[in-house]
Amino acid sequence: MQVIIRKAVLADAVVITAFNQQMALETEHKELIPELVLAGVHSLLTNPAYGFYLVAEHEEQVVGSLMITTEWSDWRNGVFWWVQSVYVQPKSRRQGIYRKLYAAVKALATEQGNVCGFRLYVEKDNQQAQQTYRELGMQITDYLLYEEMQAGIRYLKEQAS
Repeated sequence: MQVIIRKAVLADAVVITAFNQQMALETEHKELIPELVLAGVHSLLTNPAYGFYLVAEHEEQVVGSLMITTEWSDWRNGVFWWVQSVYVQPKSRRQGIYRKLYAAVKALATEQGNVCGFRLYVEKDNQQAQQTYRELGMQITDYLLYEEMQAGIRYLKEQAS
């Protein structure tokens, strides 16, 4: 499969938004608020300090994407790149698209020069994704992930009662 990997541009926002919604539904059974996701995608695409998206194109159609955000590590005097919002269209899966996206991430990190490593979080029951990440050299860490949302933050569609 001939695939082109490139940095996303504003014109990719709608497809990235759709991918984010599909990923949340497939992996966590969560329905995201479309307008909020689109605004979030726009925010990242127009504020490079937040990170960037890479997209995979096949025959001029975007078939996969991922987002990179950063975390400063004072222990390493370098930046971790967090791989997030990974999605490949179902018909394009198991064809090496994520592998190509991740190779592009690593190449860009090498060019940048201050990236000390890569991190991601994966849904605990998504065994297929975990296997892919292991095959690409990633390892489970000794850390658990905790979070607390600020009061009033809404990102899911209202559930019918």
